[in-house]
Amino acid sequence: MNAHRASATPPRKKATVTTTTTAASAPAALRRLYFVRFGFALVWAAALALTASSLGPVSIALLVLYPLFDAAAAVVDFRTSDPEAPRALLGVNLTLSLATAVGLAFAVASGIPAALVTWGAWAIAAGVVQLVVAIRRYRLGGQWAMILSGGLSTFAGTGFILMSSGDNASLSALAGYATVGAIFFLVSAVRLGARVKAAA
Repeated sequence: MNAHRASATPPRKKATVTTTTTAASAPAALRRLYFVRFGFALVWAAALALTASSLGPVSIALLVLYPLFDAAAAVVDFRTSDPEAPRALLGVNLTLSLATAVGLAFAVASGIPAALVTWGAWAIAAGVVQLVVAIRRYRLGGQWAMILSGGLSTFAGTGFILMSSGDNASLSALAGYATVGAIFFLVSAVRLGARVKAAA
């Protein structure tokens, strides 16, 4: 019986070490994800700016691609984040992004105004989720930029919806939105670097 108890002890220690390592590596994983999102958003914004004059095959593909990438990022975030992360909210973000990709695929058939309304509604909802997630994650560091980004996203989304009914409805505004978002991701990634070094 003593031998059985002795052999049962190591797995418990191993499980504890694994949990601790996962929590400690969360800032590093989040930092890498932010850098990837920064690069993607910047390239996407440049590509959309070049094709924003009309709804063509390229611009339509770009519109649908952005929320799909956001959904993929939510999956990566969910799988690599620390055990105490607001995973339910990440699931909400995933659902919103997938729904938006489908919605945009249909909205583009009605023209740029419909696409702006769909994007605007997503920007508002996703901005609220991002804001709450960033507040919940504040202890990780580098989240103040994400808090600002989430708050500004709600205002930008409202602006897109209002713009859709005007004569100046244009997809170029979405390129600007993505560029600002990219900058916020970069700032958060850089700020998280200090936390990663401290944990090393």
